[in-house]
Amino acid sequence: MAQLTMNGHRVLVANLLQGSPQGDSLRAMSGSMVAYEGDVAFKSAGMGGGGGLRAALKQKATGESLSLMEVSGKGTVYFAVDAQDITIVELANDTMHVEASQLLALTGQLKTEVKFAGLRGASSGQGLFTTVVSGSGSVALLSAGGPLIALAVDPTYPLVVDPDSFVAHRGQLNQSFVTDVTWRSAVGGGSGEAFSLRFDGQGVVYIQPEER
Repeated sequence: MAQLTMNGHRVLVANLLQGSPQGDSLRAMSGSMVAYEGDVAFKSAGMGGGGGLRAALKQKATGESLSLMEVSGKGTVYFAVDAQDITIVELANDTMHVEASQLLALTGQLKTEVKFAGLRGASSGQGLFTTVVSGSGSVALLSAGGPLIALAVDPTYPLVVDPDSFVAHRGQLNQSFVTDVTWRSAVGGGSGEAFSLRFDGQGVVYIQPEER
């Protein structure tokens, strides 16, 4: 399995090992490669970012954009996107819900699909969809404005976050929508949409310091 490490906070390094005749492979955001060394090939991950026809049809219906390329061979590949910070998260037979625009790379036998999470708000009428990553392997996430912030959630206290700051969540969490939010107008933020994301249960929610 390809090994992910960091070079600083904004460059992801993927080491494609030489344990097999064909080398290793991983999937990464299309256009995110900034340099590579060795015998490495790049190609589109195919329909649904490698998730097959079903995933592709879901993306077309929902508008969730997951554009991944397959990187294979033997060598070292460097990835970066708009000087955003990068965080590596390890999954072990686990599931993570990620905003497609924040998913930089994934390794191992991880699968992806698109899941409908609800309505973005009555004023916009847009749907809110997340990419579900499941299985075992490494996931590299992007965050704008600084390093990713991991917030623990326990059953005692629910967590409410700004949807424009939300990046991902994992664990036994239920996501719902709070539509009577007044703090946005109080702090002068947001576009006036009175809703936020609420998480109940046990798990971790990842947010970025800067709104999309």
